[in-house]
Amino acid sequence: MSTEAKRPNVIWILVDQFRGQSLSLMRDPNVRTPHLDRLAYEGCHFPRALSGTPLCTPARGSFLTGRYPHASTAPTHDSPMDETVPTIATVLGEEGYDTCYIGKWHLDGRERASTDAAHEEEARTRFIPPERRGDFGSWFGFEYSNRPFDTIVNVDTPDGPGLRELPGFQSDVLTDLLIDWLAARGAEAGPFFAVLSIEPPHSPYLAPADAMARHHPDDIVFRGNVPESAEVRDQAARELAGYYAAIEQVDEGVGRLRAALADLGIADETYLMFFSDHGDMHGSHGQFRKTAPWEEAIRIPFIVGGARSRDHQELSYAAIDSLVNHVDVAPTTLGLCGVDTPDWMQGHDYSGRILEEHWHSIEAPPGEPVDAYLSLPIPTLHEHSVDRAYRGIVTKDDWKYVCLEGQPWLMFDLTSDPLEQVNLAHNTRYASKRAELHRALRVLIERTGDTFGLPELD
Repeated sequence: MSTEAKRPNVIWILVDQFRGQSLSLMRDPNVRTPHLDRLAYEGCHFPRALSGTPLCTPARGSFLTGRYPHASTAPTHDSPMDETVPTIATVLGEEGYDTCYIGKWHLDGRERASTDAAHEEEARTRFIPPERRGDFGSWFGFEYSNRPFDTIVNVDTPDGPGLRELPGFQSDVLTDLLIDWLAARGAEAGPFFAVLSIEPPHSPYLAPADAMARHHPDDIVFRGNVPESAEVRDQAARELAGYYAAIEQVDEGVGRLRAALADLGIADETYLMFFSDHGDMHGSHGQFRKTAPWEEAIRIPFIVGGARSRDHQELSYAAIDSLVNHVDVAPTTLGLCGVDTPDWMQGHDYSGRILEEHWHSIEAPPGEPVDAYLSLPIPTLHEHSVDRAYRGIVTKDDWKYVCLEGQPWLMFDLTSDPLEQVNLAHNTRYASKRAELHRALRVLIERTGDTFGLPELD
């Protein structure tokens, strides 16, 4: 990297359980996301991005390390990330970047507590020591909370470790905290990498009263794969009303952050990367929450804008069809900063797609992955979760294939069946296609250094 060129800043806006379909940009009739839509129009949108392991801790470990969950030391819920494992903050810190983490961490591991409730209370007030912070410098994190109006963050004080209560809705107060941090360091300081990690729209699906007032369960338009079950639809409608309200509050925060960057005079040199750890089923296929390999759980928003955005007078939305996976976020971020991907990262650098002047018209460059890897290494056994390990593949030509140990499970042609209502995994008419996808999945398992008991096909 040239020492003469001014290096860009990067902010990750990482939200929890935000599925990629839930943007007005994606024609969801239940929600309005003008600030995220604008970010996508002025920058780049990857509508086929996915979370290869749709579960908080494994996804977060992969975002930070550029490694798959089975190789990142965070393979399941509440896994502690090995403090000796380097992260993207390690790399950028060595490149002279200031680094800052604000919000949910969920990589410090599970303390031994007698009940889940006791553990949750302990997690929200736990002070995470410096050696457990993934090499981030400025730190305002917490393990997790799931209380969107009652946020407590870690703070380092001259007198030692402390906790700070932030009254208000979490996406609002954490955004304020980042804006304050940016203002305090000043526009003339060196480059920075900051993570704003927000829990909403994660359950309990709440938002400020004015946002909640705009959404009523009776008005929810369901996705076409939510079954005609009163029990399923009643739960989905109640939860989706709060879910969409929280999304709109997050969107408002994105607008405030962009305005603050403009006021500081650093908007044009700061990339905003907006994405989530995984999606949420919300009644599709009769399922709820995460861990499942269906589209509603694995597809995430992935929008990159801000620095070097296209001329506002020449906006014409186009989407990049690359299969960006969770392991690719760190390498892509480093590429935007002009830093080579270290050999210990397993992901692909998509920064060339973003920096290409005519990014929406180019063919996939040589070396770009044609398949994305799905996995659930260790089931959580939580309510509304998949209780068996699986491995799967999504292909560039829009096929999905998923296996349980010793058994094919799901196979969909996403081009003709985007709502995944026709499972072809056990249809003899598609035996040759299944065999083709099975071979490709085996290659991914071996290439990523994973182990899994794939079935033997006749």
